[in-house]
Amino acid sequence: QLQVVESGGGLVHSGGSLRLSCAASGRTNRKYVMGWFRQAPGKEREFVASISGSYGVTFYADSVKGRFTISRDNAKDTVYLQMNSLKPEDTAVYYCYADQAAGRDWGQGTQVTVSS
Repeated sequence: QLQVVESGGGLVHSGGSLRLSCAASGRTNRKYVMGWFRQAPGKEREFVASISGSYGVTFYADSVKGRFTISRDNAKDTVYLQMNSLKPEDTAVYYCYADQAAGRDWGQGTQVTVSS
């Protein structure tokens, strides 16, 4: 099991930027996929972005394509989510995850609030 810890959330005005970080620790394997989901009040948790470990292949939800960028530093077992051109509808708790053969480990979440 991995420990996954997010940081970097906060309050930003519409059009602003934030960068989230997610550090994994424990019995890490740099081949595992890491990514982000988010959950807005009253809504289901939804996929945001992911990145593979070996080749850095990325996937994005349509709602964030062109605005968000996921990247990874394998030496630090850390993944980043650069969020630009933020919109009020991006307001949510953002959860980082790490996938290994044993299953998916989640972080505790970090709040992102975008004011209009």
